[in-house]
Amino acid sequence: MPSATEQKIIDAAVRLFAAQGYDATSVQEIVAAAEVTKGALYHYFRAKDDLLFEIYRLLITSQSADMDRIIGLGLPAAETVREILVSLVVSTAERVDETAVFVRELHRLGEERMAEFRAERRRYHETFLAVIEKGQADGEFSSVVPADTVGRIVFGVVNQLPMWYRPDGPKPPASLAGEIADFVLAGLR
Repeated sequence: MPSATEQKIIDAAVRLFAAQGYDATSVQEIVAAAEVTKGALYHYFRAKDDLLFEIYRLLITSQSADMDRIIGLGLPAAETVREILVSLVVSTAERVDETAVFVRELHRLGEERMAEFRAERRRYHETFLAVIEKGQADGEFSSVVPADTVGRIVFGVVNQLPMWYRPDGPKPPASLAGEIADFVLAGLR
């Protein structure tokens, strides 16, 4: 959990990166928007790309913890999938700027950070696919569509949310999440 100062820096960076892009945002602009000193920023982040990675790390850590908690409930596959999808879509929609910044600026991560990102993303995807596969093996879901295809569809929709979802639009995150989950589950049955 970030400190209050660290969170101010992250929030300022998200706003600026979302509005003007990573390259067009200077460290000085982040410091001014966060109302902190450069020393404070460098206390928490060695460089601007560390800040970019932290934006992603906070999001995926939260989403992974939610998924692990849901799986730990031991619900039937359909309920587990629904809960995971609702949690994932809500957290992505509620943090649409963070998601947009990360998706757009992902290529800026160095090799080591990119490897960390890929490993955590792979763990999330494989865990979700295991729930689908178990539901298919148990006969709760149809196996007409392979689990990996279901995963590509689900994660494709979620990764595209920043392109079309607007927090000030007519559909709150929970409503959108429920509709997406219902759509996926209808396809699995």
